[in-house]
Amino acid sequence: MKITLYTIILCSIFIYSCKTREDVKCENKTLEVIATAYNSLAYQTSSNPSITAFGDSLTPGLRYIAVSRDLLDSGLVHNTKVKIQGFDSLFIVKDKMNRRYRKRIDIYMGNDVKKAKIWGKRKVNIDYCLPRNDSIILK
Repeated sequence: MKITLYTIILCSIFIYSCKTREDVKCENKTLEVIATAYNSLAYQTSSNPSITAFGDSLTPGLRYIAVSRDLLDSGLVHNTKVKIQGFDSLFIVKDKMNRRYRKRIDIYMGNDVKKAKIWGKRKVNIDYCLPRNDSIILK
């Protein structure tokens, strides 16, 4: 009986310890940015509108964003998952904007120009997870 109880206590501590380590893998960040929208159209992007500046192929219907290049230094790098105020699901950083933009994101809206125009330009808060330097040690 004592051995079983002891085993259960040790297993519980181990499971709690692993969960705690998982919880500290990253640091949550929040930024206020200007959010616009864009489409896979040559006049809005380039002569190859379905390929991003990172070299990814865009697929209409998926949730992608482009970020201004200054935000790359803030941890919003390629494939970072981002929660945008006003949306229920996450977006993935798949593109970079022109160098002239600062503190901006561009939400990918496939080929739906009307939807992009309705979105317009607005300030939003975004949340993302910045990997911690010590996360490799905690694994």
